[in-house]
Amino acid sequence: MKKLDVKSLLAASALAFLGAPALAQVVKVDGSSTVYPVTEAVAEEFQKASKGTKVTVGVSGTGGGFKKFCRAETDISNASRPISKSEMEACKAAGVEYYELPVAFDALTVVINPKNAWLKQATVAELKKMWEPAAQGKVTRWNQINPAWPDQPIKLFGAGSDSGTFDYFTEAIVGKSKSSRGDFTASEDDNVLVQGVAGDVNAIGYFGYAYYAENMGKLKALPIVEKEGKPAVSPSEKTVLDGTYQPLARPIFIYVNAKSLAKPEVKKFVEFFMKEGAQMAKEVKYVPLPADAYKTALEHLAKGKKGTVFGGKNEVGITIGELLKREASL
Repeated sequence: MKKLDVKSLLAASALAFLGAPALAQVVKVDGSSTVYPVTEAVAEEFQKASKGTKVTVGVSGTGGGFKKFCRAETDISNASRPISKSEMEACKAAGVEYYELPVAFDALTVVINPKNAWLKQATVAELKKMWEPAAQGKVTRWNQINPAWPDQPIKLFGAGSDSGTFDYFTEAIVGKSKSSRGDFTASEDDNVLVQGVAGDVNAIGYFGYAYYAENMGKLKALPIVEKEGKPAVSPSEKTVLDGTYQPLARPIFIYVNAKSLAKPEVKKFVEFFMKEGAQMAKEVKYVPLPADAYKTALEHLAKGKKGTVFGGKNEVGITIGELLKREASL
C-alpha cells in the first residue's frame, strides 16, 4: 500500500479551502402559511438581486413561527395575526425585541367544492353553527344548519391550531379565538386543505385568499353575509379596500428581530421587502397596502420604533385606514 504523503494532503486541503466559494449569508424566516406566498415571492426576487444571500422560508404556522422567533432561532416571523400577549412575554423573557411590519391585507376565504349546487352564500351565524365547539359530533349534516340544504354529511377542512388563520377565523366567526369544534381535517399546510375541498362535493374549508386565487378552477369562494339584512359579499381586492368584506378581511405581517436587523443581509432583505412587497403582494393576489404604509414601516426601522400597536390582542374588523392610523402613532 502506498504511503500517505501528509504534506501533500495538507497542501491540497489548503488549496481546496482557499478556492472554495464563501459561505452564503442566510436570512431565516418562518411562520404563517398565509404570509408564505408573498414572503417567498419577495425572497426569490431578492436572491436574484443579492447574489450570495440565501433566504429560507419555513411554514410552521403563525404560532409555531413565533415560538421559534421568541427563542431567537429566526430573523423574521411571518404572521397572519398580531403577536399575542403570551408571545410578547416569551420574547421579552428571551430578550427578543422586534419590529411589527404590516405587509398586505388578506381576504380570508371560505371555500366549497365547485360541484356544490345548493350553497350560494352563508351567514356568519350559519358558519358559527357549523364550527362552534358545541357542534362537535352533533352537527354533522348540511340540513342541520339550514333545512333548505341537503341531508348530506358535512366534510370540514380548516387551519391547524398553530395557525394564525385558525385564531382569526374562530374569533371572527365563533366569537372567541381558538374556540372550535375539533372533529375536522386540520392542517397548517393550506395545500392539504385545498386538495381536501377540491376532492369532495360535501366539503367546506377556509384559508388565505392567495391559495383560493391559485386554485380557482378547483374551488368556489363562498359569499359571506356579516349580519342579517346585509348583502352577501365575496372576497376580492375591491371588497377589502372598501371595507365591505367583513369580518374576514385582515392585515398580515412580518416581525423582525431587532438584533437580526444589525446583520446587513437581514437589513437589506427587510428594506427590499418594504420597497417591493406591494407588487409581490398583488402578484400573489393579496391586497397591497398604500405606499405610505411601507414608507412608515421604513421610518420605524430607521428610528428604532420597536414593538406592536395591538397590545397582544387580535382585532377583528380592522380596516386598512384604521391600521395605517395606528401604525403611524407608534
